[in-house]
Amino acid sequence: MSVQQISVFLESQPGHLRRVLDAFEDAHVSVRGYSASDTGDYGIVRFIVDDPLRALDVLVDMGAAATTTDVLCARLNDEPGELARVMGVMADCGINVTYSYSLISTYIALSVKDLARAEQLLAGEPVELIGQDDLARALGSDGLGATACTEGR
Repeated sequence: MSVQQISVFLESQPGHLRRVLDAFEDAHVSVRGYSASDTGDYGIVRFIVDDPLRALDVLVDMGAAATTTDVLCARLNDEPGELARVMGVMADCGINVTYSYSLISTYIALSVKDLARAEQLLAGEPVELIGQDDLARALGSDGLGATACTEGR
């Protein structure tokens, strides 16, 4: 049982990811999870979406370099040590997890150069900024637990 992940290569500039997300919204593609990694002047954004074929069409129409990969997704119990247990199963069997990221949750982490300015900007938006203490109370409160998506090699 696998899920299609879409990877897109984007220039690391303000607004490039936003254009992709706006195009997904216009095409009624819902992002279920994503990971964005900076490699200097460019970045790789990996998406799990509800309709990967439509999302890929959107990216091709935009002229973006995009590929699909089958990945394994698993719903984990929200308890201490669960992620370590799952990663241990993979390691014990000689399977290397090359990357992983969470899905479905509406909590996101953003790495930015000017943390104070980003926090100030988001404070005026309809989002809840959370701190480290909030994570212990909030995660898992929806009953979904944590979900991880991995590509193993």
